[in-house]
Amino acid sequence: MNPELTERLARITTFIFDIDGVMTDGSVIALETGEQPRTFNVKDGYGINRAVKLGYRVAIISAQNQLGVRKRLEYLGVTDIFIGTSPDGKLPVFKEYLQKMNLSEDEIVFMGDDLPDYEVMRTGVLAACPADSSEEILALADYISPKNGGHGAVRDLIEQVMKVQGKWMSWFD
Repeated sequence: MNPELTERLARITTFIFDIDGVMTDGSVIALETGEQPRTFNVKDGYGINRAVKLGYRVAIISAQNQLGVRKRLEYLGVTDIFIGTSPDGKLPVFKEYLQKMNLSEDEIVFMGDDLPDYEVMRTGVLAACPADSSEEILALADYISPKNGGHGAVRDLIEQVMKVQGKWMSWFD
């Protein structure tokens, strides 16, 4: 890992994630009832839960808005959940969250995968994405996980931050 990336990872206090294509593989099952279930990776969930328990902020900003997704996030301990945002409206939600929580962009890593994430990723955050992200997002990212969305990219990012900060295995010490 290059020294500049290591230095940036060392400052992270807050993870912000998109859902579809990041926490899921981007597939949607359309049921006759109108529900659109998603599949989440258990290892990603464990990473999120560890991050919350170790005092990191974890937030979600996503256009998707399914009750099952909210319940999954709440089960993992995530309280800052902004779902149902307009695909073009992530930047205002992001800016409001920073102001409300008194955060600076350099302590945030944002993981997105597609064009609705582009504007947030162009700010001063550490921009991260899964390996199978859109071409434009891959070109913009500071960190590209070797994992695909929904297949461990979230866990990988959390591990990278915690390893740099000496916290990854700290709960076993």
